[in-house]
Amino acid sequence: MLPYKSLIQVDRKSSVTLYIQVCNTFISLITNGTLKPSDILPSSRVLAELIGINRNTVKLAYEELISQGWAESIERQGVFVLSKLPVLSKTRIPEVNKNNSSQESFIWINHFEKAIPSDNFQKTILTIDDGFPDVRLAPVDNLMREYRSLSRKFFGKNFLKYGSSKGSEHLRESIANYLSNTRGLVVPSENIMITKGSQMGIYLAAQLLLGPSDNIAVGVSNYRSADDTFIYAGANLIRIPVDENGMDINYLEEVLKKKSLKAVYIIPHHHFPTTVTMSMERRLKLLNLAKEYRFAIIEDDYDFDFHYDNKPYVPLASIDHNHNVIYIGSITKTFAPGLRTGFMIGPLAFVDAASSLRQLIDKQGDTLLEEAFAVLFDNGEMERHFRKSLKIYKQRRNLLCELLKSDFSEEIEFEIPEGGLAVWTSFNKKIDLIKMSEEALKKGLYIGNGSFYKNELFLTNGLRMGFASLEENEMVKAMEILKQAVR
Repeated sequence: MLPYKSLIQVDRKSSVTLYIQVCNTFISLITNGTLKPSDILPSSRVLAELIGINRNTVKLAYEELISQGWAESIERQGVFVLSKLPVLSKTRIPEVNKNNSSQESFIWINHFEKAIPSDNFQKTILTIDDGFPDVRLAPVDNLMREYRSLSRKFFGKNFLKYGSSKGSEHLRESIANYLSNTRGLVVPSENIMITKGSQMGIYLAAQLLLGPSDNIAVGVSNYRSADDTFIYAGANLIRIPVDENGMDINYLEEVLKKKSLKAVYIIPHHHFPTTVTMSMERRLKLLNLAKEYRFAIIEDDYDFDFHYDNKPYVPLASIDHNHNVIYIGSITKTFAPGLRTGFMIGPLAFVDAASSLRQLIDKQGDTLLEEAFAVLFDNGEMERHFRKSLKIYKQRRNLLCELLKSDFSEEIEFEIPEGGLAVWTSFNKKIDLIKMSEEALKKGLYIGNGSFYKNELFLTNGLRMGFASLEENEMVKAMEILKQAVR
């Protein structure tokens, strides 16, 4: 008989009932090949004594095994593993090959071996992120109140069914009104698709625009996740210099004379990672080039709402009369990153195709949540939140810049950003950002090491330092730790 006393361990503190624990253990023994078809199981009395539980509990476990089709009871003989089950080889520990990697059970394609793991900002540790909103300011209680209110209403039950993969019609209409009032972007709701954040919009646009060996222009410094998305689509990245006025469109024009481009990806407000804003002159020239050379512009405008020192330029999409622009925005980048909600705007046929593509990976978003967001747009709560946040974030930006200027004048160079939620900082070349990040973590501060911003051409010793998610006392404490880590 097998050593059931050691094989079957029950946890009396578990929320799973004892008989289900015993049943699940037997299933594991069958599926890993320890127990074979037609093997007899110990009697209920014997097993109960071995593992220290009531005999009736064992009987319930055996009844559950029989009902699930793992065992059978033969009168006057006992309970056996079902004879009709296939014979399974006993599970063995995976071997290690010469390359010290585990031997896979099946062949698959891994395009992400060199991918940088995403950061987990849900851990409660003092953090300098790369530019996220302070979720403590978000009117989440109001959002949840509307969510619950809608779920209790008769018509709200319909939002629990499958809906349009374009997203809530109500939210699309609300966003259309909001964009018209704040950005001069007039667009019908059917040209808007609700996404799970701006990253989904970038992915969908890339899959529809790009194929193997197609060219897409991106900044020499650029949002790494966008670069990875375009590469995954099979495209070649054509790097265009970015200076204090944004992407160099004159340089782009020279490239267009030699190479055909399917698209240009830009972040005109608060470029990632360097936070610069594209000038209006360059915006207009880019639109003219798009019309002349017939390429798409993917405009990633993820944090338009946060501009402090003057009114922001209107998006390219607002002055695009030739319909070359695919406009991508985010609600959660200005509210709370974990509530994944954004939007993509483009020509109707393009948005319809993106909607069809979305169904292959994500049938639809959370319609009830989208409806709740729509209510907050309609009753002015979102606008009040933006106004309140804007005032607080400006104060935090100013404090961070004051601390950088007074305490890090020899280690860090920076420009005060006009908007956004982060400051781009260039560190003295003598400072090893990886070691600095490790040292800061030992002292209770998480800060990145700069690797996310680097690519084959952009090798600067720099970091985005987010200010929006830190209260003043937290920021002072964080900068004290950083000072120790740097020196």
